[in-house]
Order: sequence, then C-alpha cells, then structure tokens
Amino acid sequence: MGPYVVDFVCFERRLVIEIDGGQHDLDRAQDEERDAWLRENGFTVLRFWNTEVMQNLEGVLECILAQVADPPPPNPLPPGEGG
Repeated sequence: MGPYVVDFVCFERRLVIEIDGGQHDLDRAQDEERDAWLRENGFTVLRFWNTEVMQNLEGVLECILAQVADPPPPNPLPPGEGG
C-alpha cells in the first residue's frame, strides 16, 4: 500500500492488521511512520504481537470483530481538498 507492505488489509472496512514479531520492537519508528501514513490515507491499523495471536487468538479475533462491527469510515478527501 503506497510505499509500504502490510500483513493484511480489508479495503471495504479500510482496516490494516499487522502481526508483529520481535524485530518490530527494534523498528518502532518505522512502524509509527507507516501507521501515520496509513491513518492519513483513511485506514485504521490494528497491531498484534505474533505471540498474542498464537496464545490468545480468541481475544485477537474479538478485537478485530469489534472494529469491523462499526460502519466503515468514509473515504478521505484527496490531498488539498476539504479542511
């Protein structure tokens, strides 16, 4: 997406899901930059540690389902338009 690679994306719900391993603990600045770009382009980013997915899959799925239960956000205006 743009200059970034994401783990999972749902374009209809404008949702990105990232599953992070230990290397992401070292790359927080890069992750924050990517998340900011995604948010600026109308996406919500959910991040989970890979151990969380393996040990608490039900909780992770509940979090994702809670996010998609709400109506999808509107598409952002093109740069330079709006407020």
